[in-house]
Formats: sequence, C-alpha cells, structure tokens
Amino acid sequence: MPEKLRRLVGSVWFVTLVAFAIRMVVVAFEYHGQLNPRRDHWPFGYETGRIARAIATGRGFSDPVTVGSGPTAWMTPVYPYMVAGVFKLFGIYSAASAVILLSLNALFSALTCVPVFLMARDSFGEKTAIWAGWSWAFFPYAIYFSAEWIWETCLTTLLLSLLFLITLRLEPHRRLGPWLAYGLLWGITALSNPAVLSLLPLLVGWACYRIHKRGHRWDLQATAVIFGLLIVVTPWFLRNYRTFHHFIPFRDAFWLVMHVGNTGDTSHWAPDAVHPSANTKEEQEYNRLGELNYMAEKRREVIEFIRSHPTWYAWVTFRRFVYTWTGFWSLPANGRFREPLDPEELFDPVNIAFCALLTALAIAGLCLASRRGLATAWPYALALLGFPAVYYLTTTDLRYRHPIDPEIVVLAAYACTTFFSRRHGAPAEGEVLDAQRKPAPATSSSVQSSAFLARSLVGS
Repeated sequence: MPEKLRRLVGSVWFVTLVAFAIRMVVVAFEYHGQLNPRRDHWPFGYETGRIARAIATGRGFSDPVTVGSGPTAWMTPVYPYMVAGVFKLFGIYSAASAVILLSLNALFSALTCVPVFLMARDSFGEKTAIWAGWSWAFFPYAIYFSAEWIWETCLTTLLLSLLFLITLRLEPHRRLGPWLAYGLLWGITALSNPAVLSLLPLLVGWACYRIHKRGHRWDLQATAVIFGLLIVVTPWFLRNYRTFHHFIPFRDAFWLVMHVGNTGDTSHWAPDAVHPSANTKEEQEYNRLGELNYMAEKRREVIEFIRSHPTWYAWVTFRRFVYTWTGFWSLPANGRFREPLDPEELFDPVNIAFCALLTALAIAGLCLASRRGLATAWPYALALLGFPAVYYLTTTDLRYRHPIDPEIVVLAAYACTTFFSRRHGAPAEGEVLDAQRKPAPATSSSVQSSAFLARSLVGS
C-alpha cells in the first residue's frame, strides 16, 4: 500500500469524515419518516419532541405526552433543550428541523470514531485502533440509530465513550483539575441519560484503585469527581424540587418504564400497550392524576405484579438479557422469517446473526486481553457487565445498549486483529504491547525511570 494511502487509512479524522458522509447519505433517505403527522407528529421525537415543543412555545419543560398536562421530570434536560433550540430556529416538527436534528445525530455518531480510535490505540495498539475506527464508521447500529431516531442515543454514546477514554488516561494525573473536569463531564452525560451513572462507581473506582496500587492517595481525586458531578446536576435537582416539592434526582419515569415492560405481555421485547402514548386510558389516567401520582400508581402496580408473578419476572429478565446480546426474542408465530419491508418483525435472522457474532467477538477480545494480563481489560468488562443491567430488569432494546457499543466494537476489533496476525504468523499486537510493558533489566536509575514512565503511559 502506498505510504500516502496508508496514512490516509490510518487517519482518525479521515475515518470520521467518511463516517459522517455515510450517515448523511442515510439521513437524506430517512428524514421523511420523522414527518409522519400521526397523533400530532408523535413519531417526531416522541416524548422528546413533545417537551421540546413546549419549551419552544413558552410553556417550559412540560407536556411529555399531552399538551397542557403540566411540568414534567419525565426526561433529563440536555437533549430536549437541544431539540427545542432547533425548533425555535427551524420550526416545530418541520422538515428543516428533522434534517438538522438527524444531521446532529450523524455528527455525534461520526465523532465517536475519535474516542473509539484512541481508546483502542491506548488499550491494544495502532492496528486495532484502525480496525476499530473503520468498524465504527460502517457500524450498522450506529448508522441506523443516528438516521432513524430523534433521541439522545448518539449524544450519550459520544459522551460516554469520551468518559471511557478519559478513564483510561486519567490515572497519571494526581492534580485535582483533570478529575474535576472528569466529574463535570459525568454530570453532563447524566443529564443526557442517567443510566450512564451505573458505570460511575465502576470506572471511577477502577481509576482510583490504580492510584492506590501506586501507593498514592485517591480520596481527593474521587471527591473532585463527585463535586464536579454535583455542580452540573444540582440546578436540575433544585428545579425539580421547586416544581414538584419532592426530591427527584434525575427523572421520575423509572416506574412507568418498569411497569410497561412487566405486565405479562411477551409479544415484544419492548411492549408499549400500557404506555400513555399508545393507550388512551393510560393517557387519561396520567392527565387525571398528575405526573407524580401517576408514577406512584405505576410503582404500586408493577411491584404487586412482580410479587405475584416472580417466576415469570425471572424468566423475562433472562430473555431480556439474551435479547440484549443476541438480538433474539422469539420465533415468529407464523413460522416465517420477517418480510423484507417489515423491520418490526420479531425474528430477524440477519440482525440476530450479526448481533450474536459481535458479542462473541467482543467476549473473545475481552478474554484475550484478560489472559495477557492487560489492566485495561477491567474497564471494558465493567462497562459490558454494568451498563445494561437496569434494562434487564425493566425493558430492553438494542438502542438502549448502544452507549457501550464503542467498547464492544473495540474488543471485537482486537479479537479480529489478533486472529489475523496469528494466521499470518506475526505476533499479535497485544503480545507486542505485553513485551513493551515488561521493563528491561535496569542498569541505571535513568533506565529504571524510563521503564516506569513507559508503564505509566500504556497502563500497568
């Protein structure tokens, strides 16, 4: 391969540009789907679109389902306010707003190539970084979610991948400034999607443990992270308390989501038959009771249901786990595979095969990293184990797993590069990194210092 082409292929910014171009081509074909006028443009952003419309028309953060239903804490504020800004500039539920919002999603998704490339390079080397970057550029789920959904998914994925990259690089910094900035970013990400906080104690704990292993104090660093997080999220907490006179940390819709996914309906992995947006009776009940009372009622109903159906709940929780990692929910009732133009059919062989293969490769990559004693295997394992857990208990969708897809892609790329290196008789890149991480016999204090610095840069 010519040197110029090699440099171009290995340039993370060129990969990002290609990724953005691919996504924009798909947006050009898909944005019309947002303009469906059904239920007063409900498909245009769903609850996000409703709240954004209320903000843009001066009613404040309110009306997640029905116009005039009042203030809400149904969602966290980052993405709805972003959508509201676009509505203000380009029109509410307009074609221009659809194109702008999907283009922003495409940009967020494409920019995720940068942390994907860098986390792969830091963890497993340059070759894996190139594989991972290009894999993300053509990653089907990333392309689909960015062009199909006006939702916070792509923004959250970008933010969480940045947090993951910073976690890998944060350990050498003993100054409190970087840790405080790290906490601020956690706060912004939590106000995009609070589910990411499931990883906060895991990733911060791992970073602090690495400091502890070196014999240094870590408590001030951890405090700086928490302080930075609280600086960002406290105004939202105060708004919720002033509005509802109750302490609502992030959002109040957890029990609704729990109820929707646990009613005895297993016809779909994410049934919505009792969601206020799809059920007139539930919508009327939401309007009659008000948001907090309605959520309290859903809490009572779902707890009562689970107590009376513990075996069913355990079985469906397991099915949600399987679906999250394989895309398989159930065989088709009519014994046929999905129709080519019916993406909602419950049995999609291509998607199941792709999802299951991706999971298998990610697990293989994680096993290889663990077997070689790479310390960076731990945060990848923590991300895969910790983030989806809440969705096993409530309701699931491959879109909900997407924020940790960058880590999955990196691990899969590492498995592939290792396999192809061995097939061609070359040492796997991870083995080269292992060798680099073992200090050479020291003949002087300067050599010892250099070895310590090298280990610090690539991780112990």
